[in-house]
Amino acid sequence: MSAGDEPFRDALDAAARHAREWLESQPTRHVGPRATAGELDAVFGGPMPGNGLPAGDVIDYLATNAEPGLMAMPSGRFFGWVIGGTLPAAMAADWLVSAWDQNTCVRFATPATAAIEGSAGKWLLELLDLPAESDVGFTTGATMANFTGLAAARWRLLADAGWDFDSDGLAGAPRIHCFVGQERHDTIDLGLRYLGLGRPTVVPSDGQGRINPAELDCALDRALVSASHGADGSSRPPLLVCLQAGNLHSGAFDPFLESITVARSHGAWVHVDGAFGLWAAAVPELAALTAGVQGADSWGTDAHKTLNVPYDCGIVVVRDARALRSAMGLHASYLVQNADGAADPFEAVPELSRRARGVPVWAALKSLGRDGVAAQVRNLVSRASQLAQRLSVLDGVEILNDVQYTQVSLAFGDDATTRAVTARIIEDGLVWMSGSRWHGRDVLRISVSNWTTDESDVDTAVDAVRKALAAVRGPEGA
Repeated sequence: MSAGDEPFRDALDAAARHAREWLESQPTRHVGPRATAGELDAVFGGPMPGNGLPAGDVIDYLATNAEPGLMAMPSGRFFGWVIGGTLPAAMAADWLVSAWDQNTCVRFATPATAAIEGSAGKWLLELLDLPAESDVGFTTGATMANFTGLAAARWRLLADAGWDFDSDGLAGAPRIHCFVGQERHDTIDLGLRYLGLGRPTVVPSDGQGRINPAELDCALDRALVSASHGADGSSRPPLLVCLQAGNLHSGAFDPFLESITVARSHGAWVHVDGAFGLWAAAVPELAALTAGVQGADSWGTDAHKTLNVPYDCGIVVVRDARALRSAMGLHASYLVQNADGAADPFEAVPELSRRARGVPVWAALKSLGRDGVAAQVRNLVSRASQLAQRLSVLDGVEILNDVQYTQVSLAFGDDATTRAVTARIIEDGLVWMSGSRWHGRDVLRISVSNWTTDESDVDTAVDAVRKALAAVRGPEGA
C-alpha cells in the first residue's frame, strides 16, 4: 500500500465526526443508556464475518450502533460513582498517544513519551507538595496505583527485616501486619490480597469514615506486643498502615498528621489511597484536609477522577525509589540500557508493554497550570456544597455527611423510599446519581467530579431529586 492511499483518512475522519457529535450531545441527552448489553449483543455479535469492511465503514457502524448503549459520563449532570469527564487538551493528547503508537517502556526507544511522562511526574510532585525525591509511575488506574505502592512497601519492609524477597518469595517470610481504617476502599484489601499479605487488621473510624489515631496506636502496640511473645522472640514485625484521602461516601480525609506520627513511632510504612482526594493538596484553602499527608511513604491516585483525563491513568508515587524499582523492575538483555543511567518507565509500573498514559496528564497540567488545577478542584467542591445546601432544605431530604469535599450522601427517610427515589432519578435520566449503603442505611450518593458541572447542572440535579421524591410519595405524601 503506497503512502498516497492514505489508509487512515476515512477512519480518522469518521471517528472525529462521531466524537464531536457525541460530545456536543452531552448538555441535553438522556444520561443513562437507552439499550441494554443484552440487546446490543446481537448488534455486535453473531458469527465472525468472512469478509471485512472498509475502516471508515467499521467506525460508522461502531459509533452509530453503540450510541444507544452509551452513558453520558462526560456530562456535567453525571454524578455517579467518582468518575470525571475529560479535559479537551487531555482528550486530544490521548488521540495522539494512540496515533503515535509508542510502547513507553524504555527511554532509549521512546524518548519523547518517556520525557513527557517524566516531566508530568515532576509537576505532580510539585503540585501536590509530595517529596521531591519520590518516584512516579503511571498505572492503569487507582487500583493498580495502590497495588504498586503496596508492592514497594512489601519489598522494603521485608528487606529491612533481613528477608530477600526477590530470591525467597513470601514462603517463610516475616509476616507483614497490615492496618486499615474501617471505611477504607475495598481495593486496598484487593491489593493486599494480590500481594499475598492477607486480611488486614481493621481500625475503627469515626462517623465520617476517618481513622481513629488513638485506636491505630493501640492496634500497632498490640502487634508489637504479640510479636515480642512469639516463638522466635523477634522484636519488631514489619508494619504497614493504609490511610485514605477522600472517603467514598463522605469525602472525609483521615487525620494524617496524627496518624502518620503514630505509624512512624512504630516503624510502619504508610500508604495513602488518594484516588480522588489527593488533589485537594493543590488548593490552598483546602490545606487542612491533606495536612501532613506528605509524611507518608507512598500514595496512589487516579488522574481520571479529579484531574479529568481519559481512563487508563492511575498514578503511584513512592518516596523510596529503590523500593519501587526493586518491586516492579526487571533486567533483560533485549532492553537497551540508557546511556544517561536514568531509570526506565517500566521499572515503576506492573507492565512492560503499555500506552503512554502519562501524556494526557502532562497535557492536562500544561493546559491548566497550577492555578487552573486549583480552580478546577475548587469548582467541584463548590458545586458539591451548593447541592448539599439546596437539597437539605427540601422536605424529606437528609444530608448524612459533613460536605467538605466533593461527595454528598443523602437519604429520604426509610430505605425503601431512598431506593425508590434513586431508581426514579435514574429512570428519568436528567441526571445520574448512584445508590449505595452507608452506616446501615441505603443512601443516594452524589459525586461531583466533572470539570463541566456548572450552576445550571446543579439546578437540574436539585429539580430532578425534588420531582423524583414527589413522584415516589404520590399525592398523599406530597
